[in-house]
Amino acid sequence: MRVLLTTWGSRGDVEPLAGLAVALRELGAEVRVCAPPDEEFTALLARAGVPRVPLGPSVRSVVAGPRPPTAKDAFRLAPELVAARFETLTAAAEGSDALVATGLMPAGARDVAEKLGLRYVLACFHTLGLPSRHFPPGRRPGTPSPQDETDNRVLWEQDAQRVNALYGEALNSGRAALGLPPVDNVRDHVLTDRPWLAADPTLWPSRGRTDLDLVHTGAWILPDDRPLPADLDAFLDAGEPPVYVGFGSMASHAPEDIARVATEAGRARGRRVLLARGWADLAAVDDSDDCFVVGEVNQQALFRRVAAVVHHGGAGTTTAAALAGTPQVVVPRIADQPYWAGRVAELGIGVAHEAPTPTVDSLSAALTAALAPETRTRAREVSGTIRTDGATVAAKLLLDMPLRDHPVQVPQGNP
Repeated sequence: MRVLLTTWGSRGDVEPLAGLAVALRELGAEVRVCAPPDEEFTALLARAGVPRVPLGPSVRSVVAGPRPPTAKDAFRLAPELVAARFETLTAAAEGSDALVATGLMPAGARDVAEKLGLRYVLACFHTLGLPSRHFPPGRRPGTPSPQDETDNRVLWEQDAQRVNALYGEALNSGRAALGLPPVDNVRDHVLTDRPWLAADPTLWPSRGRTDLDLVHTGAWILPDDRPLPADLDAFLDAGEPPVYVGFGSMASHAPEDIARVATEAGRARGRRVLLARGWADLAAVDDSDDCFVVGEVNQQALFRRVAAVVHHGGAGTTTAAALAGTPQVVVPRIADQPYWAGRVAELGIGVAHEAPTPTVDSLSAALTAALAPETRTRAREVSGTIRTDGATVAAKLLLDMPLRDHPVQVPQGNP
């Protein structure tokens, strides 16, 4: 069986696909991944031994500017990505049997699959973008809903209209070029009525989260057996476990002055600090030997050796810290991050920092709670419930599908 996997988004969107690709390959499938051309994603997929086809512009070129992307940027990027998917996926999917799409609203992927007669799966790493009678939609570029509107069904219909405004013209232009009829609800067309949720059931329970028929596979974790760099290993051995501080692929969204704030907060608690450089380019604030800066490393190994993990609340970092049994302080900034922060606090495995921009005092207080013995005990308890077989579960589901499918029925109108 041949499977094409595709995404466009941050590392948290790319690494799970690498994990699924490895699981598929171990079960005998041939796999290719279409992903953004960022150097670190190329290196990640090469380490996993997965062939990569570049898709769209680099993510870093979009998000790593001096300011966060604007709505205007989103309306420029959306049709660019749709056009890139039609062009790139049509060539890359030739000879495949199934196409799995994730990441930023992958409009165009299902349409290529439809034209080529492939099975199509939409996978997500949280449920915030899935229609639900119980929850309102998150924010999206475009005309906002009236502030006094509280009917979730109406709010989700308006969300679908915003998706149409972003992607509809480009999607239907691409479909017309393939001889396919137009779609009038892009969001529901992309999602299908049976999306897959690649998140750990303990960390992100799916019951009651969406009206769709969700397939909950568990998180897609890429195994990592790389040793830690020698200088990092020496730093870890030189004293008590440090506090890790990292904001991953967050660049312009990282809290202002976070390196200084985190270093001073760690010192206030008598802890050394390990700064992860990331896309925010965190750097040491002085030359003291109680602070160490590290680049891209094996988080699975590292998180087991630190006292706490301070991070933005990305799905991958939250899952890695939970699996390691290490307390967390989550400083959420955008998108799904507030939910991950709330879930960490609800489970008792860490602290949700209320303000998006920590001060030395607020982060010091959060670290006090995270470093408490009862938090570490609870984190270790919960670590035993985190599943590591999600990628294998998903791979087996794909392999059990018919090799090819008849063209899918295109939904017309809002449900």
